[in-house]
Amino acid sequence: MQKRKVGRSELQVSPLMFGGNVFGWTADEATSFSILDAFVDAGLDFIDTADVYSAWVPGNQGGESESIIGKWFRRSGKRDRIVLASKVSKHPQRLGLSAANIQAAVDDSLRRLQTDYIDIYFSHDDDAATPLAETLGAYQKLIEAGKVRVIGASNYGGARIEAALAVSRQHGLPEYQLLQPEYNLYDRAAYERDIEPVALANQLGVVVYYSLASGFLSGKYRSTADLANKVRGGRVERYLNERGMRILGALDRVADQHGSTPATVALAWLIARPSVTAPIASATSVEQLKSLAAAVHLMLTGADIRELDEASA
Repeated sequence: MQKRKVGRSELQVSPLMFGGNVFGWTADEATSFSILDAFVDAGLDFIDTADVYSAWVPGNQGGESESIIGKWFRRSGKRDRIVLASKVSKHPQRLGLSAANIQAAVDDSLRRLQTDYIDIYFSHDDDAATPLAETLGAYQKLIEAGKVRVIGASNYGGARIEAALAVSRQHGLPEYQLLQPEYNLYDRAAYERDIEPVALANQLGVVVYYSLASGFLSGKYRSTADLANKVRGGRVERYLNERGMRILGALDRVADQHGSTPATVALAWLIARPSVTAPIASATSVEQLKSLAAAVHLMLTGADIRELDEASA
């Protein structure tokens, strides 16, 4: 497995990122530990979390995912084998990207994660009320203090990314090196038209979320009956149309040719995209993780990619 650079930084990562939003939500602590151990055993090293995960769950306050990862670091001793990303701006008590909020939020995250540094620290969402120079200046102080190595931007549009890069270059501040937009075999247009050109022009890394379209591209949801009592059923329903079924048909055919699964193929398609550093994908069991991890070893042919591109056009 060949590792990939994170933008123009010195960080190198495996081409699959584990989405830690499930920790403390659909995966309890013991299950999360097992998944994390299996992830590292598979030769993977890239983990995504955020201070807000998983505040949406009744009884949670945010920080649950970071806390579980921190306990696993302490128990396993594997911190130095992980490239860890977390985020700031959406936690209910730590909203926005002001300098004061970033400083408070990173210290909260470091305490929960039981580590003294975060490899990649993301602005989780844009904060138009805070000047870009203030936000980037706060990150500069964190980098100088050794608390953060590289910064990234999640949910930013192309123009806003370019504006942030211009401010960084004008004032000698750290530049965003990694973007985190939504992108998958079904949801293509916004990324390919707006964000991908900016990423390629500036040699930025990209990790994409909803890589499996909330599970739809795994092939397990093919009718409304399959959505009954599912956590993400409401989101998946919009994919149950002619185009969605056409994409699943192509995934089925390519998976059959490789003795693989639709989920593995959908992730391999993303891994093969020149602008994508790694797709983000989650699992709630070790068995599910195996299907995801297989994507880093699946080499799609040009014909495979053309078939998937045409089905999703």
